[in-house]
Formats: sequence, C-alpha cells, structure tokens
Amino acid sequence: MSKIDPPTNDTSLKHPSAPLPSSRSDDGNENGNGNGNSEPDSQNPEGPSPSRQKSAKMKAKLTKARNDLHTEKQLKQRLYKGLVKLASELKDARTECNELIQQREDEDKNWYDGGMWRGPELLPGIRAVARQRMETGQKSVPDKRGKDAVSLSDLFFDLVIVTAFTRVGVAIKDRGGLDGASLAYFCIFWLIWGKEASFSTRFDTTDLSSQVETLLTCFAVLFGSLSSTATFESGNATRMMVVAAFVALLHFCLHLRVWFWFREVSPQSEMICVKNYASYIMAFTAVEFLIWMVGIFVLGETSSWRGYLFLVAILLSFRLPRTFLPNDFHAACSKRGVLFILLLGFILQSIVLVASPFFGYQMPSSEQYCFLGLVCFLLFCIKLLYVDDSFTIAPSDHALLVSRAAAFFFQLGQLSLLLSTTILGAGLNLLTQSYLAATSALPDNAKLLVCGGFAGVITSIGFIKSMHLRRVPLNPVHRQLFYAAYITQVLVLVAVVYATISLSRNRFIGSTVMNELQMLGVLCSLAMFLLVVSFLDEAVELNIYGDGDAREFRVHPFGLWTCIKPGNPEPPLVSDKQRLCHLSPMLKDCNANLFDSQISLPLYGSTKCVSGDEEERVRFVKFSDDVFENSKLDVVV
Repeated sequence: MSKIDPPTNDTSLKHPSAPLPSSRSDDGNENGNGNGNSEPDSQNPEGPSPSRQKSAKMKAKLTKARNDLHTEKQLKQRLYKGLVKLASELKDARTECNELIQQREDEDKNWYDGGMWRGPELLPGIRAVARQRMETGQKSVPDKRGKDAVSLSDLFFDLVIVTAFTRVGVAIKDRGGLDGASLAYFCIFWLIWGKEASFSTRFDTTDLSSQVETLLTCFAVLFGSLSSTATFESGNATRMMVVAAFVALLHFCLHLRVWFWFREVSPQSEMICVKNYASYIMAFTAVEFLIWMVGIFVLGETSSWRGYLFLVAILLSFRLPRTFLPNDFHAACSKRGVLFILLLGFILQSIVLVASPFFGYQMPSSEQYCFLGLVCFLLFCIKLLYVDDSFTIAPSDHALLVSRAAAFFFQLGQLSLLLSTTILGAGLNLLTQSYLAATSALPDNAKLLVCGGFAGVITSIGFIKSMHLRRVPLNPVHRQLFYAAYITQVLVLVAVVYATISLSRNRFIGSTVMNELQMLGVLCSLAMFLLVVSFLDEAVELNIYGDGDAREFRVHPFGLWTCIKPGNPEPPLVSDKQRLCHLSPMLKDCNANLFDSQISLPLYGSTKCVSGDEEERVRFVKFSDDVFENSKLDVVV
C-alpha cells in the first residue's frame, strides 16, 4: 500500500469551486471593482475574515448614511429658505393689507372722528414709509392717496399765496424791473407756502386746530401783501417782518404740539422720527423768529442793515429736504402743480382786467382779439412745458429722492419758475396796456419784462427737468438715439433763450421796428417750437418700443448733474454663481446699491460682450435660488 501524503498549502489542490481569497487595499477595501467580488490573492489563501467583511459592510452603510444625511440637510436648507421667504412674503402681504384697510378706514371716516380738536396724526402711508426707511434704509414713497391730494382748504390758501405773488408783480411792473425788496418779499411768501405744504403733506389737517392755523396764516399773508410794494427803508418793510415772525411763531407752536404729543415714543420705534422732525423744525423757526424780532425792535426804518437781515432770515427759512420724516410725495407734487396753474390763471385774469376798460365803449377789433388769443396761447404752451414730475418719471428717479443736493436745487428751480412767471405776468400787463392804448413805440420796460420773464420761465423748466435721473437703454444703438434727443433738447433750449434775450436787447432781426402783436407772435412761435422739441424723447421711445413697457429696457441711469448721481449708478452685475441676496433675509452680506431700489424689472442681468458680434448680450437670472447654467438664456438686446 502506498503512503498517503498529508494535505499541503498549495492552492492548486483546492477544489475549483472553493471561494477565492481577495486582496485588500491599503485603506481596507477590496481591490478590483470595489464591491467585494475581486480576484483571488495568493497572500491570503483562507479568504477574508468575518470581522473584515463586517467592517466593510459597516463602512458602506456609514458612507450611504452620510450621503443620505447630506442630501437631507440640503433639502431641509432649501425648505427652510423657502419657508423664510414665504413667511416674509406673508408678513409683507399682511402689512400691506392692514395698510390698505387703514387707508380705507381713513377715507371713509368723517373729519370730526376722534374729536374736533384731536391731536396731530400722520397721513396714511407716512408711518409705513418711516418704518421701512428705519428698518432697511431705502428711500420710498407712500402710495397715492385715495382722497384728493389738495383739499379745499389748501386750494383757498394757494389762492391767497397767488394773490400775494401778483401784488409783488404789481411792484415789479411799477418799478420796471426786479429789485431786492421785491425779491425778498416774494421769497417770504413762497417760504410761508412751503411751511404749510411741508406740514400738510405729513400730518392730517382736517381737525379744527389745523384749520384755525391755516386761517391765521391766510390773514398774515393777505395783510402782508398790502405792504409788498414798498422798499426796505419804510414802515411797510417792518410790517413784512411782523408777518414773517408771526408765521414762524405759529409753526413753532404747531410743531411744539406735535413734539408734546409724541414725546414718550420709544427710541426704537419708527415714530421717533416724528419727534426728531418736530424738534428740528422748532429749532429753526425759533432762530428765525428771533432774527425777525431783532429787525423789528432793534433796526430802525432808515438802517442800511435791513437788507442783510432779510437775507439771513430767508436763508434760515430754507429746510433741508428729506430730513427725519418723509412726506407724501404725490401730494407735494400736486401742490406745486396747482400753485403754478393758479399763478398762470391769475396772470390771465389780470390781463383781462387791464383790457376791460378799453372795451367798455367799443367792440374789440380782430387784431385785439388776436392779441388776447396770442397771450392765452403763450401761457398755454408754458403750461404744457411744465410737466407733472410725479407721473412722467419713477419716484425713485425724482430729484427730491435722488440726493439732498438735487432736492435743494430742485426747490431753487421751483422758486425761480414762480418768480419768472410773475415777472412775465407783470410784463404782459404793461404790454397789454401799451397795445390797447395805441402807444406809438413799444415801451422798453414791457419788452424787457416780457422777454426776460419768458426766458426765465423756460430756463427754470429746463433746469428742473435736468435735475431728475433719466433712463436710457442698454442697447448702444438705442442709447445713442436717446442721447441725441436729450442733446437736441438742450441745444434748442439754449438757442430759444438766446433768441429771447436778443429780442429784449434789440439785437434780434427787426426787433427795433416790432410792435406788441409781432413780438407776441415771435414768442409764441419760439414756445411752440420748444414744445415740439420737448416731446422728442417720448417720440423716440414710441418709435422703438411702441405700446410696450419701455421701463423694462430703459434701465441705465443718466443725469447731467453729478450731484444727483447716487454713488455707483451702474446696474448690479449678477454672475453665474451669485444670487440675489437682497431677496432673502438670511443672506446679510449683500452688496446691493441704490440701483436695487430704483429698478422695477422682473429680471436682473449681467452684460458681456460676445466675440465676433457687436451686439450686446445680457444673461438674465430669474428671481430664485437656482441659477440657470444654460447658455441659451443669453438674449440679444
């Protein structure tokens, strides 16, 4: 019998169906495809141990669990962000509904609700704007008021102010020009109107206390207008000081009542701005009152320092725009427009009153009808040139909201417009009187006042329009068309002003032999030409965009004055990996600039140049957390 050898460690003697050992990598995983079914390894003939197999399974489970947790975390983060946005939108919607309900209640309530002598109350929407400005720092305006922005009491007060303006115009007509006293008296009346408009666009003025204050101011302005035709060295100038001091004291007491009513508000409340605003107005009106008192009791009627005292007091009467408490933007614009239209109406009425005695004994001729028609046409063209800014441009692009410097110059432009219109009215009165009296030669004073007043009116209107921000398209071709339209308007305005001044100085062609009717015809032609050119940018917009909303394309800010540019006026650039962080309250490191509060587009975009193509492309990014990487979103502008 042969001897049977014992089994050896040779793997070649194993059964073919026996499990093959697998080699391990340095990190403990099997070599090969990594799923535990690798090829056999000669270094581990007995196969993987149970502990290693269990360890590998645990690591696979841990990896899978880690991936599941990461995916679940991302889903929860997105869900949380969505809930935060939804909560913020619901909060805004609830706040907006409450404001609309409150506005509806304010519109429906009677004027005596809450008491006839109730305390001061903010207008609907002012408190919400103050809260938003305190929380976000963004400038905004309240929605348009349901009731009329100009009440009947405001309209009556405007009539009294225009009456005072026309009285200053009488002094200008009598003296044949504008002097320092007439300018100072006009500024005093305009600043009194500004004080009343500033209060009535912030607080409710339907209670009896506000009505009594308005009535007392009307008395003061009316009595002061009777003394507005004298010089500084007279008793009438002292009466004007008394009028200005009385109105300053009246507004000091008015805002003292506001301060007393809101004295216990919390510093963290949005109503603290009301208290600060009242303190600010009280300080300036108190200093103004003391200066007028010095002029009344210290300086005599023959003092040469009276003119300087008027200058200092008038400068202290100016208020910095947008200080502490916002006002009703739309109501303020309506008040300015109503005051200007009333002034034009009073000028037309005064011209008819001058002409009425000449038509008492004979019927007017065709030339006289033509003369009065040209006067009415000239005033109507001026009315068309004066555009209500609250409807033509966005409130955020208005000079009052762009910067304080622009707002200050805008107020000066309004003062210059009213003063120039008053001078024009005084000149038209002289012109009417000389024409109907059949004067052989055209008076130089009438020609100078009419031409100078007309030049001042159109220059003031152009200056006011230039203080606003304008929007031009991103498309370079369309942008050049708008630039050409604006440059053409400026050049035509300068040419018309130069022609008018040349006409007043007898440097215009044939001006020396020109009568009243011919001069009015020339001024009407210049006004008509300027009016047609002023519609040039609107014509370009209609030609390019038709009935579409041009605000979706006119997004690039453009202004002639550097003082109104809000820092970086370029649109915010959104890259492929950036998000609109100002839309989510969780993302605080946002670099959104003032442009975010000025643009109302449904999309933001980042511009880039495409090689080989001169057209400008914009990549639009939707208002969401997802950024589309697809290059097909590039849209040719």
